[in-house]
Amino acid sequence: MHFLLTNDDGIDAAGLSALEDAVASIPGGSFSVVAPAREQSQCGHRVTTHEPLKVEERGDGRYAVHGTPADCVRVALFGLGIQPDVVLSGVNHGGNMGQDLVISGTVAAAREAAYHGIRAAAFSHYLIKGIGLEWPRISAWSAEVLSGLLKESDQESGSFWNINFPHLAPGPLEMPELVRCAPARSPLAVDFSVEGGGWPRSFQYAASYASRPRDQGSDVEACFGGRISVSRISV
Repeated sequence: MHFLLTNDDGIDAAGLSALEDAVASIPGGSFSVVAPAREQSQCGHRVTTHEPLKVEERGDGRYAVHGTPADCVRVALFGLGIQPDVVLSGVNHGGNMGQDLVISGTVAAAREAAYHGIRAAAFSHYLIKGIGLEWPRISAWSAEVLSGLLKESDQESGSFWNINFPHLAPGPLEMPELVRCAPARSPLAVDFSVEGGGWPRSFQYAASYASRPRDQGSDVEACFGGRISVSRISV
């Protein structure tokens, strides 16, 4: 089984490295990496069609694309000739739940693969300020979640998995409960701080991600409650 790995935090991101380690631990698996040359967070499903896409080789089977995550999937499939069985995106440095799904470049890469009939999953790690990160633990949990999903034969064509890990205290922990749930429907909290009394004025986004509504039975409720949320999304 061959995996195509990408993300929106850039090819040098720790989360992508964690996903590489997860896939490397799966028996019989191989992978290629086609990821953005630099961070492309919150770019949504933007694609590049009116200018050339510069692609750099970064080692055997590793390519950095000067474009978006959706660009990376398209270049991999139709430019580089990679034929993956599964496309994986992440592990994102931050959660991607509810309304995030249309904003996230991480999710867009998985969605792009699903449009082409390829099994796909987006992995994200909710972040809380002041709590240390343990990427090796997330890598192990990603491998376990992925192994379970790959055994399922009912993933309909034109759908992908969206997985969000909670941010828990550092230290040895068993993998949290995995919850199948739907994306939250409530909108993200939105707030701005304003600088300047005349015009133009500066509006700085000031809303707290952690204060968003926890819709009952949603991915936000599960992940914010210390569990792993898993949603199947149809395109």
